[in-house]
Amino acid sequence: MTKLTRKRVAVVVAAGLLISAIGITAVRAADEKKPAQAASTKASLTVTTTKATQSDWLIKLSANGNIAPWQEAIVGAESNGLRLAEVRVNVGDVVKRGQTLANFAPDTVRAELAQQTASVAEAEAALAEAEANAARAKTLQDSGAMSTQQINQYVTAAKTAAARLQAAKAMRESGQLRVGFTRVVAPDDGVISARLATVGAVVNSGQELFRLIRKNRLEWRAEVTSKDLAQVSPGQTVLVTTPTGVQISGKVRVIAPTVDTTSRNAIVYVDLANNAAAKSGMFASGDFSVGSAKALSLPQQSVVLRDGMTYVYQLLADNKVSQLKVQTGRRFNDRVEIAAGLTGAETVVVNGAAFLAQGDTVRVVAGAK
Repeated sequence: MTKLTRKRVAVVVAAGLLISAIGITAVRAADEKKPAQAASTKASLTVTTTKATQSDWLIKLSANGNIAPWQEAIVGAESNGLRLAEVRVNVGDVVKRGQTLANFAPDTVRAELAQQTASVAEAEAALAEAEANAARAKTLQDSGAMSTQQINQYVTAAKTAAARLQAAKAMRESGQLRVGFTRVVAPDDGVISARLATVGAVVNSGQELFRLIRKNRLEWRAEVTSKDLAQVSPGQTVLVTTPTGVQISGKVRVIAPTVDTTSRNAIVYVDLANNAAAKSGMFASGDFSVGSAKALSLPQQSVVLRDGMTYVYQLLADNKVSQLKVQTGRRFNDRVEIAAGLTGAETVVVNGAAFLAQGDTVRVVAGAK
């Protein structure tokens, strides 16, 4: 083979190798583009949209405090040293004014009353005799049969007998009262909140037997800071929430005239509507309705919390979304106040907002209002 022929063969082989290399490279490049193309054709997230609405929202002042009886009556023993024979009520019983709560053994005081009644009869007889003697003495005054001093003694004796009769009657009335005190009665309508009475116990005068929540009325004693106190006034409506989540309506009755020097809080007394869920001693929260103001709000699903910041996603013309940072305020039912970051003209994603990121493409369907 000539030298020229060898050169031509070498050129042809080199050209073939070059073409093969170019073909392999093109195939690899095409294979590498496939994932990128697949990524670019990823399915768009289906969302619903809405616009922020402006409406009047109540301005609320929040506070905490204890639920307590409106008035709690202490029912005690009025007789001294008597044995408790019967207890008719227990904690939680609803009672009426004048209803018998307990009875003491009446034997001792009835015996004393019988003795006092006899003393009255004796005093009445003594008075009758003294008055008769005084009358006879006065008839003898003109005849001189008795001295003026003797006559005065009979008159004084009659007056003394009258005074002794009054004292005996007073003792008898006291005995009648003691007999009445053997029956312990409810001073008002209400519910028994505590019972210390025990059958068989000998009770001293003034010893506590029961506690009664008058009229079964409860109040919420809200602790309000001195800074916020000016926003509260008698007659305002209040919504109190118990630890179990039950909400009870109430109304401000009175504001304490003093502020605690340590906490700088004042007590606001709120009358509560009758509700079995409220119990004396509960710690509850509440909101005072102190006015209303315009609020721009969105459904709470629209607001996304990430890294301590709150965002919403605005829908753009090309069905892409833009992440907007907003400031939130009050909450009412399922809506959130947007205090800053929106004008109200933006179209905002509702359902699906939690799964979006800046620049995502979405598909909008009807559903949000």
